[in-house]
Amino acid sequence: MANFYGLFLILLICASEWTAGSAADDRPSLGEIQNQLQQLTTNYISLKINLESKLTRLEELMEQKDRQHGILEEKVLRLELELLATKERETNQLATKNVMYRTCSEAHAADSSLTMGNYWIDPDGQGVGDDPIFVYCDMATGKTTILHDSEDSIDVGYCTGPGCYTREIIYNATMRQMTTLAELSNECHQSIKYECYDAPLEKDGVIYSWWNDRDGNPQYFWAGSDSSIHTCQCGIDGECINSNVKCNCDAIAPYMLNDNGVVTKKASLPITKLNFGQMSTGVHTLGRFECSGDAIVTGFPTSCEDLWKIGHKMTGFYSVMGTKMVETVYCDFTKSLGDPAFQTWIGFDGVQSTSVYFYVQRSASFYGKNYPITFDLERINTGGAMNAGNGKFTAPVTGTYFFSFFGIADMGGALFDDGNFKASLRMNGELIGRGEADLTQGLSTDTFSLQSTLYLQAGDEIWVQVDQADRMNLYDNGNHYTHFTGWLLQENVAQSLKNRL
Repeated sequence: MANFYGLFLILLICASEWTAGSAADDRPSLGEIQNQLQQLTTNYISLKINLESKLTRLEELMEQKDRQHGILEEKVLRLELELLATKERETNQLATKNVMYRTCSEAHAADSSLTMGNYWIDPDGQGVGDDPIFVYCDMATGKTTILHDSEDSIDVGYCTGPGCYTREIIYNATMRQMTTLAELSNECHQSIKYECYDAPLEKDGVIYSWWNDRDGNPQYFWAGSDSSIHTCQCGIDGECINSNVKCNCDAIAPYMLNDNGVVTKKASLPITKLNFGQMSTGVHTLGRFECSGDAIVTGFPTSCEDLWKIGHKMTGFYSVMGTKMVETVYCDFTKSLGDPAFQTWIGFDGVQSTSVYFYVQRSASFYGKNYPITFDLERINTGGAMNAGNGKFTAPVTGTYFFSFFGIADMGGALFDDGNFKASLRMNGELIGRGEADLTQGLSTDTFSLQSTLYLQAGDEIWVQVDQADRMNLYDNGNHYTHFTGWLLQENVAQSLKNRL
């Protein structure tokens, strides 16, 4: 632009000198000079407008080029990751051994000679679901690390309004494989750092920033595992610069602040998107998705999923603990975890932790009343739950039992009187059922019986007692007319095992 101003001045000087050195009759008139100046001015303005237009267009092209350059850089990064993965796959220790483990922890447990480095693993199972994924394994700790495209510190720029800046996170693994890895692992975490200047995450009840979990749901906690509150690590530790806020950035100060935190809620990870807003300056740094250890299954496996978590891979029939008893399921480990065919319920197993059944008798008549009938002949007493000497059965385990009693009521020679005999089955003293015999003149004996199926807790007591014996008694002799039997039909194995643990 300065060149045109110079040209214009030169022309004016030349015109002045030419005018002064020329004869009066050779000089142009004042009007002609004014016309020439007017033309030069018009040409200059036109040229200026044209150049300004070209300059604006050039700036637009440069901005477009910068955007394209950023996109190209991102594509190059992804290609570099893919090329690195391809190269490592060719020399991968696991691949050359023709073994594909589900996690780094599992690989280390199976082969302690493996060293830390890049490996291919297949969380959802070899030959099942998605393709294997390329990860970094720290064999010393059993930690599995998955890379993504937003690990560097990224300036979010300036913008206003909630979530005006958004960045989607691209991982070097499918979401299916990452969520499966989380299910197989004891713990998973991902760090977030946000450097801020006049950039609150939340202010006056308005949420300006959040992140999206693996299901796309917005989350407002920036550390820990409690998704019900908006907080950062300083809020958890009680060390924020302002005690009235849970994040440093929410305090707003005339200098740069930062919030650091590690999200540890497995069900929410990995983070899929970052959203920031209402900022003068903001820089985010997102850590890699990391998982370590093996999922802990406490007690006995209760499903195919539990069996899968602890390492079972062979499709077939398995026994698992149901709500009350052992159940049989068919586990198809060629299916993915969420597939309905992954587990098929078959039925119940008649499994008992102990055998319980008895049969006792008497060899003589019994004349007592309102206390347990005792027995002097023990035919069988497997499990030792029946005490023939005091007439009481004590349930050794919780479950369903069957009891049966048969006896003879005798008038004892009083042939010309009426008689009444009542006996009852008792559980911890409570009346369960009663048998009765009524004799009239001329009849000397009558039979009675009791039967019951009961659900007993371990320690419950069962017995039979005489409640009423008007001129009658429980008759017996060497022929053994009295029979008391019982056995365990079905044990609540789950409760029994819980009591033992």
